[in-house]
Amino acid sequence: MRQRSLPRYVRHVLYSGVAMALCTPFPSIADAAAQQATGDAAAKPASSSTTPDTAKAKQLGNIVVTAQTRSQEMQQVPIPLQIITAQQIQTLAATDLSKIAIFVPGLGVDGSQPTQPSYELRGISTSNFGVGTESAVGVYIDGVYAARSGGALLAFNDIQRIEVLKGPQGTLFGRNAAGGAISIITNEPSDKLEGKAVVRIGNEGERYVSGLLNLPINNDMALRVSVLDNQSDGWIKNQANGQQYGKNDDWGTRIAYRWNITPDTRVMLSWDHERLDQPPRPQIGIVPLSNDVYQRPPFPADPSTFLNPLHAPLYNDAINASETRTFNGANLVVDHSFSWGSLTSTTAWRGFDTYNDMDNDGTNHVVSYLDTANIEHNNSWYQEFKLAGNNDLMDWVSGVSFYSEQARQASQVNTNTDSLDTLAQNVMGVGLPLTEITQSLQAMGLPFSFLGDSWREQINNNGRFKAYAAFGDVIWHVTDKFDLTTGLRYTQDQKSFTWYNIPRQAPGYDQTLAALQASGIYAMLPPAAQGALAAFTTNVVFPTAVGQFVQADNTWHDFSPRVVGSYKFTPDVMGYASVTKGYKAGGYNSLEIGSAYQPEKVWNYEIGLKTVVPDYNLLFNASAYYYRYSNLQSNVLNPNYSGSGVPFYMVSTSDQHAHGLELEAQWIPIDSLRLNFTSAYINATYVHGTSTSGVDLSGQPTGEPYFSMTTGFDYTWHGVLRGDLELNMQYAYRGATRCNADSGIQGACFSTPAFTIGQSNERTDARLDWHTPDRRWGVGLYGNNIFNKRYVLGVGNETTSVFGTPYATVTPPRTFGIEFRAAF
Repeated sequence: MRQRSLPRYVRHVLYSGVAMALCTPFPSIADAAAQQATGDAAAKPASSSTTPDTAKAKQLGNIVVTAQTRSQEMQQVPIPLQIITAQQIQTLAATDLSKIAIFVPGLGVDGSQPTQPSYELRGISTSNFGVGTESAVGVYIDGVYAARSGGALLAFNDIQRIEVLKGPQGTLFGRNAAGGAISIITNEPSDKLEGKAVVRIGNEGERYVSGLLNLPINNDMALRVSVLDNQSDGWIKNQANGQQYGKNDDWGTRIAYRWNITPDTRVMLSWDHERLDQPPRPQIGIVPLSNDVYQRPPFPADPSTFLNPLHAPLYNDAINASETRTFNGANLVVDHSFSWGSLTSTTAWRGFDTYNDMDNDGTNHVVSYLDTANIEHNNSWYQEFKLAGNNDLMDWVSGVSFYSEQARQASQVNTNTDSLDTLAQNVMGVGLPLTEITQSLQAMGLPFSFLGDSWREQINNNGRFKAYAAFGDVIWHVTDKFDLTTGLRYTQDQKSFTWYNIPRQAPGYDQTLAALQASGIYAMLPPAAQGALAAFTTNVVFPTAVGQFVQADNTWHDFSPRVVGSYKFTPDVMGYASVTKGYKAGGYNSLEIGSAYQPEKVWNYEIGLKTVVPDYNLLFNASAYYYRYSNLQSNVLNPNYSGSGVPFYMVSTSDQHAHGLELEAQWIPIDSLRLNFTSAYINATYVHGTSTSGVDLSGQPTGEPYFSMTTGFDYTWHGVLRGDLELNMQYAYRGATRCNADSGIQGACFSTPAFTIGQSNERTDARLDWHTPDRRWGVGLYGNNIFNKRYVLGVGNETTSVFGTPYATVTPPRTFGIEFRAAF
């Protein structure tokens, strides 16, 4: 694993920038809200006066968002939300949401497996247990729900902004937004001829190129085409085969077409394509072993001897190791304006195929080999009709929607007969039966061996899901200062799900056993040997319902209301209080045959304040909330599932509640300096819950840290080489994991002499950027995680109680590079 120090002069510049930030009142991440709002004003020469510019102050929150499915200024929306702008994405050199999520307090996105990401918001998340469930945090791209996680974390391509809506959004966004919603909005074709190109070259062989062309066809039509190619050589070498892991290999394109059929009717058609093909996530073994690949790891594993995965070599030997995805999506929007409002039709199709095969024992030893593969195919259709309008009395929106999805998944476990012998010795305490039988046969001169044969077990799932919804949301203008919002959504989910546990595939073993039986030697073996060989004629990892077709059909209904009262104390100060409900549809665990879980529901109570102080060029927002979450489903590792001793992921149900506080501040003390600060406090605990070991978790923390925050600054020197020189630094902090009785076996909280899991995390990003006043030309030096803070994210215990081989996942090292931009 390569770790390089930054040159001394670079470190001095960066440390000086940090000192500048710390000498000012507590700043935050520059979420670029003001920069987007002020537009070209940022390019004007700085005024020597420090007199507050009230127009600029008002523009701090002057970003139009669609958080309530209608266009409003950010500060007028009585929902806690954080905006990530296109400028912020560029500043951080972020290529997908996981690369920027740490700068949104309360939001967590694990993108270490881009085909199987996980999302968390305000302590609410869903462990990935297959196509039978959806995330509790909804991801929407141009208003269309990305149901499966396999197609939810795509590369950024011509993004206008991202709206992170905190708290349940069941009324406005529908099912599966119980924890919140992430709304990604792309750019539409415009009537202006424009183009843009970005090239980045960085360490670890990073090569990033993106291009954009917006082409007006005539007065009523425009076409917008964008492409990106993201490549890198990787940051860690696999000592088992010399391959580099931690690589990027992602290519995508987006085409959008707009046609104004009449002055009142518009058609928008877009198509997205992405192709990802890279090594899987590196799984770093933490048990010290020799170079003898037939050495069986010490059992049980001794944590006092564990290696530090931040410095340990990588030995992954998954035979078909790879993570790939092919994604296509089409979206058709037709809207028509009437004198009283508008009608919008949204039709969308999304389809993808993913493959993710990775090592699960962290070694290259034949006698402890285990890899798992997740293979998915998905197609979904979405249709929505929405009516909206406003008058002096109310601002309203209503609509109906239909969603249909077909999903297929294959969950594979690949091992070999040598490893099954290890399992028999460690778990069943019966020695090494296959080794002993093979040695006995060969000692008699018989050419039979039960070692070195592949072994595969696989569960196939098919899901057919439909969802119908009708919704209405009205903002009543009770007085000039007081608005009352009432909304309600009805949802019906229809789901059909199947499991088929394929009989284990071990052709080499079966061929040898058949030859032994045909020769008559099998009948001469001792009964214990015959019993041992017979035990391996069926499934070991997935022993339930082998060869059986199992089906489940369910229908669920839900009403999700919301009531919000907002009051404008002054034109610049608004307070609000809300009661909202979130709903997540029931579903199934792909690996737990015949399982079904009921819907999850959450009630959220919140008060908030949104304000702009023109006299001080200051924006300040705050919110406090309490929620009660019922029937939350988690995918947990049970080390003794069904008493077989083979670890198995199962669904655990719990009730949780939390109270929290969130603050956001943006300040422009002078024209050239912007300061921001955003923080989140949460105390999340179990109301009811039981650990895999049977311990009552009631009253214990769920694991969510108490505190997270971001802080940063942006300073611009005007008139440098006929352009603007801009220094941006951003710092993010996430507190230590709050451990509970189940954290250890789940690998979320763990401490050894070599390393600790669950400690607080920090990251600092910086950019020094020069651009012309019109931003047509630019060049920047950027660094992500510039102080190279590295952390052990978690320990995988799938093979710990079988082979004694836990493995760890770690954060990547810092990245830095140079960026060139050109636009017209």
